[in-house]
Amino acid sequence: MRSDHRENDELRAITIRRQFIETTSGSVLISAGKTLVLCSASIAEELPKWMPKDSPRGWITAEYRMLPGSTNPRTPRNDKPDGRASEIQRLIGRSLRSVVDLEKLGQRTIYLDCDVLQADGGTRTLSITGAFIAMCDAIDSLGFAESPIKDSVAAVSVGIVGGMPMLDLSYSEDSKAEVDMNIVMTGAGRFVEIQGTGEEYAFSEEELNQLLTLGKRGICKLLEEGRGVGISMNQTR
Repeated sequence: MRSDHRENDELRAITIRRQFIETTSGSVLISAGKTLVLCSASIAEELPKWMPKDSPRGWITAEYRMLPGSTNPRTPRNDKPDGRASEIQRLIGRSLRSVVDLEKLGQRTIYLDCDVLQADGGTRTLSITGAFIAMCDAIDSLGFAESPIKDSVAAVSVGIVGGMPMLDLSYSEDSKAEVDMNIVMTGAGRFVEIQGTGEEYAFSEEELNQLLTLGKRGICKLLEEGRGVGISMNQTR
């Protein structure tokens, strides 16, 4: 039995509060168990400086931070992201760009800020799921006749702990997992990214397939949670 009494294929309790703050075009306070992330989406009517000024495509980018009080002991405050934060924010940006037609978005940039308020495992995957919902609200505020959003996207962690495949790992589970994996998938059932590592032993193809199946089921449930708060998400095939 897991420490929070979940079954091995069970997600932590999810809560989603849209439009949590009024100063951005989209914002979501999202939690999974004890992990709590504030995701906000801001729109700039200009392209990043590195893009050609006449580019017909827009851009979507992300920043990720763990706030000092999100962990015990305290996480030091850094003006610039460390290597882990840089890798995670690139992952968030890739994940959201995968489901948006950037030409339809036009010459504008959407900035997604994911701030971890409390960390208990799964901060990167919860950031992707929350950022997608915040992005949907921001894009809806632009009043497109035809939305540039092509599909939905969500993410979840899976792993092998004590020889057992498990879904949505808490920190205590993740810290002792023999295999740790993060899965990002669209509503159409296509993978955006799979990050898997054998921490203590090399895992088999059968174990990989077990984890992928477990992750897909979890993402289906996350997409259902999004639909439950009014986000238009495609059904996973």
